[in-house]
Amino acid sequence: MRISYNFNQKLALLIGLAGLIIIGVFLLPPIPQDAAYHQFADKSSYWGVPNFWNVVSNLLFLLVGLLGMRDIVRGRLAILPEFRVGYLTFFIGVALVSPGSAYYHLTPGNASLLWDRLPMTIAFMALFVIVIAEYLSVPAAQRLLWPMVVIGIFSVFYWHITELKGQGDLRLYGVVQFLPMLLIPLMLLLFQPTFSGVGYLWVMLGAYVGAKLSESLDEPIFRLFHFISGHSIKHLLAALGVYYFWLGLRRRKKLASN
Repeated sequence: MRISYNFNQKLALLIGLAGLIIIGVFLLPPIPQDAAYHQFADKSSYWGVPNFWNVVSNLLFLLVGLLGMRDIVRGRLAILPEFRVGYLTFFIGVALVSPGSAYYHLTPGNASLLWDRLPMTIAFMALFVIVIAEYLSVPAAQRLLWPMVVIGIFSVFYWHITELKGQGDLRLYGVVQFLPMLLIPLMLLLFQPTFSGVGYLWVMLGAYVGAKLSESLDEPIFRLFHFISGHSIKHLLAALGVYYFWLGLRRRKKLASN
């Protein structure tokens, strides 16, 4: 017997799952930043630039971020016009990842990691609210955008302040980064899209998973290839995911029923 759920039941399921995950995370003890995180496999320097490939691979974020901003300003993307600021915020966040992450990789440490993580939270939160706008409710997304961005930024400063006090706590930042990436696939599966095609979103999510795997395999990948590390591949895959998102916005069409 097939059981069907209406919109409100699906929404309650989504909110309930999010609540359980958040409660579960904060039942854990505080999670400090592992000092070993700053030890990257590829320490190659070229032309006076330390950690060269981990630094320059961030240029891709700037390029795709600028592409997105340009096309939004010129009206070349299929977006919800009433939520234009949300898409613009996402691509601004992506573009800012480039200098933030480049600065971190020039001088890896908790102090510079702050500037790496800040723009990422802006991009994560904006993307999450974009999907809410397209699959759930534009008015809800309009109300949520800035509070979610503020929560994302606060999560980074909260982690940084707790680290300075010797009681580092990454839990809130972990929720900001990973919860949207868990809930977005559910929204794609449970709710009706506003635009044609969702393949680009799945590619983007897949690129994110691949980026996290590459990050965790930083040294083994470097030992295998010698000229590139897992962390540099992480940057390439993450930027590629954003590129496919931008490409999807250029190619998709608004569905007639919407």
